[in-house]
Amino acid sequence: MTGTWNGGFQAEVTVANPTASAITGWTVRFTLPGGHTVSQIWGGTASGSVTVTNVAYNSTIGAGASATFGFIASGSGAAAVGTATCASP
Repeated sequence: MTGTWNGGFQAEVTVANPTASAITGWTVRFTLPGGHTVSQIWGGTASGSVTVTNVAYNSTIGAGASATFGFIASGSGAAAVGTATCASP
């Protein structure tokens, strides 16, 4: 998390490619704390609760490289995100 305030928080997520080959396309899934929703996102497209997929400019991640996306979540209660899972098609 990069910042918190009453009623929300901002977070940045790094999607790393530890393999020796480039990947094209990625998806990250995680759960927001109860009562929170994504109100803004950059570097990805959010849907559901919460699935983030790449956007055109960061769809390919080279070997040993990474891509980053960030978001602002609004809502009440504790500001913490659980474990995320990442996949590439």
